[in-house]
Amino acid sequence: MSYEAGSKECRHLIEAKESLLLAMESLSNIDSTDILQIQIKEIYNKLELLHDKRKKIEFSS
Repeated sequence: MSYEAGSKECRHLIEAKESLLLAMESLSNIDSTDILQIQIKEIYNKLELLHDKRKKIEFSS
């Protein structure tokens, strides 16, 4: 990711998203994990929303 983390919270969100991406990549090589990949993607998207909100808070300060 090219975004440079500002706060600890942003750094943790970025780390969590990166971990989920790695998990999805690993699962893509395993049969019958489609549902798990979808669930992880949904969690990733929720973290992305939290990260966007946090960035807006930091940029407005």
